Amino acid sequence: MAEKPARILIGYALVPKKIESFIQPSLLNHAAERGIDLVQIDLSKPLIDQGPFHCIIHKVSNPEWIDQLRRFIAQKPNVVIIDHPDAIKRLHNRVTMLKAVNKLTIPRILLSIPKQVVVKSPGSTLGIDFPLIVKPFVSDGSPDSHQMYLVYSEEGLKSLNLDPPFILQEFVNHGRVIFKVYVAGRHVQCVKRISLPDIPSGGLPSSDHLVSFSQISNVTAIDHNDETMKKLIEAMEMPESRFVNEVASQLRKALNLNLFNFDMIRDSSSPEKYLVIDINYFPGYAKMPCFERILTDFFLDAVATP
Repeated sequence: MAEKPARILIGYALVPKKIESFIQPSLLNHAAERGIDLVQIDLSKPLIDQGPFHCIIHKVSNPEWIDQLRRFIAQKPNVVIIDHPDAIKRLHNRVTMLKAVNKLTIPRILLSIPKQVVVKSPGSTLGIDFPLIVKPFVSDGSPDSHQMYLVYSEEGLKSLNLDPPFILQEFVNHGRVIFKVYVAGRHVQCVKRISLPDIPSGGLPSSDHLVSFSQISNVTAIDHNDETMKKLIEAMEMPESRFVNEVASQLRKALNLNLFNFDMIRDSSSPEKYLVIDINYFPGYAKMPCFERILTDFFLDAVATP
């Protein structure tokens, strides 16, 4: 009797909220049909005593886990780690996360990042014009790192009373559509989503100094069910797949990461110009069409012999 092929064991270390959103029954079943078992890592026990694993995926930021993972890497060099904590750390800083974009060499199409500055002391916009998006300096997935604002004036910025450092990023009109590009190794998926509305050149009424992204998200959630917004998204032309794949491939190499997504917009004033405005590690893949197949294919790629 022929021996049954060995199962591929993928250990996952994720916070409860991430487990709930990512470890879906549909993913577990699809992976199992392809010979993969996803095994939860017990964060209360030493990592070195768990397994064996062919590969570990993770999104836990506490220092104890990172220390354990580093020791595990040193002792088990043959286990594939997705991804190395040093590479992930670069995305926790909203300045360093976008630096890689300016180093890409994309033919034919202009790709850049919005103008942005770091405010290290209160009282200065450092020469950047309104309207602005105000973002926390740190991007580590914590609730505080998602506290962002669209600010229309100096009065709005002062009213926030934020403690530096924080980021001021120029707002670029983009037709109210954002392109979310999900990357899982060599697998790339681009989807369209409703974004912030364009701001008219004459500005907004003086009473509207700022609005929080949580308020915008609530409006956007309603707009998703609005027929006009659905038609707007449908009418927005997708970027060329060759362009998207090239950006994803070069970013993957520049960042030395496999699991991430990047938010990209098309400049309304220059349709051949795209801007990457944010990069996130291990995003919400379950929102991506066919995520079960794409992630399973990625796992198989990750453990394949080079």
